[in-house]
Amino acid sequence: MSEDQAPVGQALTGLRVIDMTHNQAGPACTQILAFLGAEVIKLEDPRGGDIARRNMADRDGDSLFFLVLNANKQSMTLNLKTEDGKRLFREVIAQSDVLVENFGPGALDRLGLGYAALREINPRLIYATIKGFGTYGPYAGFKSFEPIAQAMGGAMAVTGFPENPPTYVFPAIGDSGTGMHMAIGILAALQQRHATGRGQHVEVSMQDAVVNLIRVSLRDHQRFGHPPPRVGNQLGRTVPGTTYPCAPGGPNDYVYIFAQPQMWLPFLGAMGREELARDPRFATPEARWENRAALDGIVADWTRGLGKHEVMRILGDAGVPCGACQDTGEVLADPHLRAREMIVDIDYPGRGIYQTVGCPIKLSESPVAVARPPLLGEHTDALLGALCGLDAADIARLHREGAV
Repeated sequence: MSEDQAPVGQALTGLRVIDMTHNQAGPACTQILAFLGAEVIKLEDPRGGDIARRNMADRDGDSLFFLVLNANKQSMTLNLKTEDGKRLFREVIAQSDVLVENFGPGALDRLGLGYAALREINPRLIYATIKGFGTYGPYAGFKSFEPIAQAMGGAMAVTGFPENPPTYVFPAIGDSGTGMHMAIGILAALQQRHATGRGQHVEVSMQDAVVNLIRVSLRDHQRFGHPPPRVGNQLGRTVPGTTYPCAPGGPNDYVYIFAQPQMWLPFLGAMGREELARDPRFATPEARWENRAALDGIVADWTRGLGKHEVMRILGDAGVPCGACQDTGEVLADPHLRAREMIVDIDYPGRGIYQTVGCPIKLSESPVAVARPPLLGEHTDALLGALCGLDAADIARLHREGAV
């Protein structure tokens, strides 16, 4: 483990994870494990590595898309289409705890490196597979991407405004959501291994992860007997319970206000409209729902005269849930996120300083220090020496022959 990796004493220290993933779902999973202290070795093809290094390029060199998903990892290159590459891979797997892969269906089996083969080498191995539709079922052979997972999982059908088509949610519930589900599955399998001494195959499909995340909408279908309608920004039948415009009137100058019934009077006090407590149109939650157009108009008239963060502070001090609709620049500069080390600065060779997201899981005994992502193959020689016992001459030969 290199000096810039997790210090001894983190939650997952001593766990070795082989990361054979690319793009987002798999790297999101392994980055969380790396944040929590696992030694994550990103195993990449020497002829370019993770395709996200280049196909999402925003400038020369590794893309920001790659960088924000691969912090705290090491990079080792192996060409698995060579016999030496396969041999070295098997040696590494024999000394590892977890393998995570998100190749197309059957790709590793065709190389002779599927779960059945690798568990013969290492019966304790947790073999984690991420696929668009999984490895069984009628859609198992189909490929998927984020919008497809959202469409097939039902998320798009319940997102957006009723007059518009089903809407794609930009936060990656299909990709990063799948990665988080897989991290949980891996940790569960490791816990079971403590009892049995055996590894197992863990599988999460993107469609399955999306379905799990929209289970409340599936509940509503069963409650009402039909697909839930798209309701825009309205949350249930609570009023206020949507977005309201703020000054100076830009495209993201909005706040979300959610004043539950017990917060009605504090909300009116914060607005300076205590007299509305005596208005029969708004006397009960049901009345406020029936007269929501009038009430939303009153709230909007108040919020339009204030900045969104000012509205948030006023209502927050009154105990009413309210959030400014921050744009991405505001999130990157948010002092609260900075204080919680959720937005951090990283210095990457050839790029310089960029901002990235830190670890959202805060452990009191093992705080996370975000380390820069690895250059392609940066740790290959050191890992070949440490895990495979190779000397400099052996390693030089493998480089010449294109095996690493």
